[in-house]
Amino acid sequence: MQGALSINGQRVEPGESKTVILNSYELHTKTKLEIPVKVIRAEKSGPSVLLCAGMHGEETNGVEIVRKVLAHEQVLKLRRGTLVAIPVINVISFLFGSRDLPDGRDLNRCFPGSRKGSIGSRIAYDLMKHIIPVIDFGVDFHTGGAKINNYPQLRCVFSFPDNVSIAEKFSAPLVIDSTYREGTFRKESAKKNKPILVYEGGESMRFDYQAINEGVNGCLRLLHGYNMINYEVPPNKPVMITGSTWVRANESGLFHMNVNNGARVKKGDLLGKIVSPYGPISEKIVAPADGYIVGLNNQPVVNQGDALIHIGLQDEGNSVSL
Repeated sequence: MQGALSINGQRVEPGESKTVILNSYELHTKTKLEIPVKVIRAEKSGPSVLLCAGMHGEETNGVEIVRKVLAHEQVLKLRRGTLVAIPVINVISFLFGSRDLPDGRDLNRCFPGSRKGSIGSRIAYDLMKHIIPVIDFGVDFHTGGAKINNYPQLRCVFSFPDNVSIAEKFSAPLVIDSTYREGTFRKESAKKNKPILVYEGGESMRFDYQAINEGVNGCLRLLHGYNMINYEVPPNKPVMITGSTWVRANESGLFHMNVNNGARVKKGDLLGKIVSPYGPISEKIVAPADGYIVGLNNQPVVNQGDALIHIGLQDEGNSVSL
């Protein structure tokens, strides 16, 4: 049997499901906002898994993924272990529908945080102090930025076997070798030996049902892989991406795509074109290398130098097998 779990002084016993509050934060209007954390616990011991979303307030796909997982019948009656779920981490930015906090900070650059710092630093501190100690690993759900549509993908560090093991069970269509960035939840969690993988899918402020369904199915595969639920989802055969490059616009104009997101492309393939608003084609966009489309700029009007197409590359000699 599992022992009691405590988050900021709030106990959740084995076999209990409860919503606890990570902490409350005060806005300049003296309005207090709370971050709810849903905890589902089985009687039997097992892994403690974190699913979290809404690190950026406009990334709605991840919020819907975690919501749907929490509503799943099998998840509500875990066979073993613990599920810690935070559908909206950044409740403040979610309220305003913005990426950044009111002071302009990106919450995912505020880690490990400080108890007496900015709002972002305080939220980061509370996640590291109260959530990371009670989990074994987790998945943090994100989307592409404004007008950037990311094909469903899981980002981890291939050189760490525990990352690859989690990715194998999640089984997203694309798995990308992604190094740690300073100030992020993922990097600071890794320092505590608590691997956090990042799922990216769709674009901000727009539901992408393929990305949502892949995210939900990945979570169910992950929980089934650790024998936490009795519900099996057929796996994908993930494409392992070891590097990437952005194709940028050499001309300004109207951007038209010729290939679908997630498509496999060959070097020299026509990917799209940029046309002048006054008629003629200004530039043909071709693939600089073999690879997969992992992200697209959906903005129809582009300027010289804009990032248009994100291509994931495979290093056949050093690829990781799942």
